[in-house]
Formats: sequence, structure tokens, C-alpha cells
Amino acid sequence: MVRPPLSPEERERGRRLGALLRAARGSRPPAEVAAASGVSLEALRKIESGRVPTPAFFTVAALAGAVGLPLDELAAALAGELVPDRGSALSA
Repeated sequence: MVRPPLSPEERERGRRLGALLRAARGSRPPAEVAAASGVSLEALRKIESGRVPTPAFFTVAALAGAVGLPLDELAAALAGELVPDRGSALSA
């Protein structure tokens, strides 16, 4: 089965997702977040850099949980909505 190419909007959303997760990680080392989430360090690096623009939901949920980022806030930030509690941490 051939996967259809991603649209520019999907690629941009993937870059925003990576930036949001990276910002929420803060100064914590990537290896620590990877271990806490059960996601490989390489996968985390690819998601944060935008090279994997459409990670699986469970991967995103695990990473968000590891950095203390509620999924509703993450979804709102990706949709371009303002998130009052996090402000600049989710302004990627």
C-alpha cells in the first residue's frame, strides 16, 4: 500500500508539533523524556525536528505525558488556539 504524500499543511503541523514538544521538554535531556515516555530517542529527535510530521497518536500521547503537556492543550495549540495556562511555552 502506497501512502499518499503529505500536504504542506500537514508538514507544517508536524513542525509545530515538534516545536511544542521541544518547548514543553524545556531543559530536560531528550534521553530522559524518551525513557519516561517509552519512545526511542531517535523517534523523539525525528518528531522534535519535524522529520516525522505524523507520528502515531499513542506516541504523541506518551511524549505529551512525559513532559506534562495535557493533550487538550497540545491539540488547541496545534489548531492555533490560544492556551491561557501555558502562554509562551506553547507559542511555537
